[in-house]
Amino acid sequence: MLDLENELKVAEEFWDFLGGQGAYNELLDCFEKAGIELRPEIDAYFARFNKKR
Repeated sequence: MLDLENELKVAEEFWDFLGGQGAYNELLDCFEKAGIELRPEIDAYFARFNKKR
C-alpha cells in the first residue's frame, strides 16, 4: 500500500529528512553523551528490578 521509496522513512533517512543532513548522527551522539553522563542513575534505577527475591 505504501510507495516505500517516497512514503516511508526510518532511522537515518527519517531523521535526516526532518533535521537535515547529519541530524541522525547528531541525535545518536546526544543520546550517547546523555547515557554516559546518566549511567549511574540509570544503573541504580534498573538495579531495583534485578534484586533476587
